[in-house]
Amino acid sequence: MSASTVPAYRTDAFFGLSDSWIETAPGEITHFHESGEGTPILFLHGSGTGVTAAANWWLNLPELSRTGRCIAIDSIGYGQTVVAPGTEYGIREWVRHAVRVLDALGIEKTWIVGNSLGGWLAFQFAIDFPERLLGIVSMGTGGAKLTGALKGHSNPVLTPEGVRDTLELFVVDKSLVTDELVSLRYASALNDTASDRLSAVVAARDRDRLALPLDFEALSRLEIAVLLIHGTQDQVIPVSRTWELLTVIPHADAHIFSQCGHWSQVERADDFNALVSRFLTTHGA
Repeated sequence: MSASTVPAYRTDAFFGLSDSWIETAPGEITHFHESGEGTPILFLHGSGTGVTAAANWWLNLPELSRTGRCIAIDSIGYGQTVVAPGTEYGIREWVRHAVRVLDALGIEKTWIVGNSLGGWLAFQFAIDFPERLLGIVSMGTGGAKLTGALKGHSNPVLTPEGVRDTLELFVVDKSLVTDELVSLRYASALNDTASDRLSAVVAARDRDRLALPLDFEALSRLEIAVLLIHGTQDQVIPVSRTWELLTVIPHADAHIFSQCGHWSQVERADDFNALVSRFLTTHGA
């Protein structure tokens, strides 16, 4: 990959994260943030309007990089990752992209920390590529049936007000949704629209709710450590989703945050970081 192929882009200073790029397939250049050393920990973001790795994990990567080698990627169709012509989207395609990132970085096995869609991807990864996985931390695991809030994800309103409404749906404490954060997410959403991919990404995600739901029989055979995290006031993915997974996955633990919505890694960042760091360390990271 030559320097001329890397986009001239810098993540906004608001997030405090440096940018990295790597060619993961012909014509595909993955944008990611990396910090720390040791056991690999791959971070997979959710699918809200204007989402990026930075906008999901900026409050977590600095702390969790003390535990291992943190790699937070923009999945294909999101953020600043450059996709090749003809790229298709969907749960398995996003999982395969994650595998391509690991291959390009020379990583054999990794932990995955996934939020919402990212948690759904983590478990599909476990089904399709179990030999590449050390364990999973998943918050508000995606793939649930459409609720009223999820239907809003299928038809995002691409205005600053629409982005604010979406972000406020994620949290109990609305003060976390600052003007600066709304502005940055709106700019990212406009980038998604300008690259003519938003509708394809949303359609693929919602198609796979029916076409590729998580195989609970396969999950019942998982031998890895799993931590499920949920907020009691999650309006996007009901907390019952965690209970469904907890009763199926044999080595799953769960933590439920009070006074917390869908964005536990932001709304309860300090508690989240301590919880995840302790879990990873206890299980060998």
